[in-house]
Amino acid sequence: MILHLKIIGIWLMILGMAHSGFFHYFNWKKELKALSLINRQLYLSHTFFIALAVFLMGTLCFFKSDLLVSTELGNMICLGFAIFWGFRFLFQQFYFSPKLWRGKSFETFIHIFFSLVWIYQTIVFFLIYKQ
Repeated sequence: MILHLKIIGIWLMILGMAHSGFFHYFNWKKELKALSLINRQLYLSHTFFIALAVFLMGTLCFFKSDLLVSTELGNMICLGFAIFWGFRFLFQQFYFSPKLWRGKSFETFIHIFFSLVWIYQTIVFFLIYKQ
């Protein structure tokens, strides 16, 4: 399981850092202009803190995987992570409209790829908790 946590850790650190490119990739300068100042700032600050949380989750998985696997507190943290990523998978399937990806090859690939990643992470974290 430690190897799986290290893989997930690297992935989550990359994903956390990738959030820094969302502003430009999704053209948020133009897209968010219609929002009020408070909603725009909440949107951007929440994106920052989600990115930070994902990155820190990755550092914990990579650098302290042994403690996540071998301690009761680590196991409980993994249960929390399993719940978090399990809900992220459910959102991927049931919240985001298929119109965003269906019939578009790159977007379909991304949808399937991230669905598999969320399942993998959920299973690994849950199995650690259950050990």
